[in-house]
Amino acid sequence: MDDNRRPIKSRSNAAIVALSSFLAGTRVTPNQISCASAVFAFIGALALLNPESIVAMVVAIVCIQLRLLCNVVDGLVAVEGGKKSIVGPIFNEFPDRVADSLLLVAAGVAAGMPWLGWAAALFAALTAYVRVFGGSVGVPQRFIGPMAKQHRMAVLTLACVATIVETWLQRHHVGLFIALVIIAAGSALTCVTRTRALVQDLHAQQTTEENHHA
Repeated sequence: MDDNRRPIKSRSNAAIVALSSFLAGTRVTPNQISCASAVFAFIGALALLNPESIVAMVVAIVCIQLRLLCNVVDGLVAVEGGKKSIVGPIFNEFPDRVADSLLLVAAGVAAGMPWLGWAAALFAALTAYVRVFGGSVGVPQRFIGPMAKQHRMAVLTLACVATIVETWLQRHHVGLFIALVIIAAGSALTCVTRTRALVQDLHAQQTTEENHHA
């Protein structure tokens, strides 16, 4: 397992493996799949702007899941499908940051608190920054939570389900607000846990180098 590759159980899912194998045999590139995740996030964000509509919330849920599916399939097509490219790491990261921001900011607008959506998006981006920074200084990238990407999207998906129930019961919408509070706070905590892990890894790396030269 590549230390800089996110550990995802769904990579062993038979349906996902079959889809990846099919795409690997076509002209579709991993970078295009990565960009498609941002497209699905954009559509999902537009749907989130209409929380009173059950159909819109269903569309948002589907788009969030398709975004995550793209994030799994692009890596499988690139690595297992033998379609890695020199610019692959860029496409692996940048569309993810765009997708996170689109969905979280839109959720903040839908909840009537745009600032909260922006805060959640900022902390989500910082979790990735800390992770990638670790890789830049020569230690394995840490994908630990408690609010890594898959956790953020799971919370947002549950919030969309809660919003559907709230609409159906004609209750005041609070699901998206609660989800964004959890995502923002959890992402901030994730920045702390990843930074602590980074510091520990750097100390361990230094100790190993000192022992090697002793």
